[in-house]
Amino acid sequence: GDQNIADIDFIVQWRIKDAADYLFNIRDPEVTIKVASESAMREIVGQSTLEEAITKNRAGVEAKTRDLLQRILDSYGAGVAIAELKMQKADPPKEVIDAFNDVQRARQDQERSVNEAVAFRNDIVPRAKGEAEKLIAEATAYKERVIKDAQGEAERFLSVYNAYLTNKDVTKRRLYLERMEEVLSKADKMILDQGAEGSKVVPYLPLNELRKSQGGAK
Repeated sequence: GDQNIADIDFIVQWRIKDAADYLFNIRDPEVTIKVASESAMREIVGQSTLEEAITKNRAGVEAKTRDLLQRILDSYGAGVAIAELKMQKADPPKEVIDAFNDVQRARQDQERSVNEAVAFRNDIVPRAKGEAEKLIAEATAYKERVIKDAQGEAERFLSVYNAYLTNKDVTKRRLYLERMEEVLSKADKMILDQGAEGSKVVPYLPLNELRKSQGGAK
């Protein structure tokens, strides 16, 4: 089909299906089958490209040639049935075989690169989707936690505010004491005795810490 020449060797297996036709309708059956086979092969290969005949559609060329050969022999009344037609060698002409092989290797490299790219895509896309779903889930959980914390703070503020409206003095004092307790719990403490003479500084004795250290020593 592409005006290229192919060097093809093939075998034909056949059997006699009608002895009378085989003996009386054709003069030299073996030569007739050989010539008809070559004619059928040239016809089918001529309808195909070189690449199809040699590589891509080799089985299809064999099947079409076998069918055409059977029709030719039937038209002769040869009494022969074609059992199998198989190409043993199918090459481009010797003058261009190296270039043809280079093209085939390049095509194989291309197909391998495509397959590797597809495999990489099939690997990376699911992982990327999994990472995205994980990030979305973490962000959703964080959002819900922040909302709950904010709601809790708002409810606590409203509770304190309502208590303040009910009894302002008590609420102010309670808030003051809570804040002082929080601040003083983190600071070093000294006791000032304004009635004593001298530096008026009385060392603070941390009884709680002493009890803890004594308990640990036991």
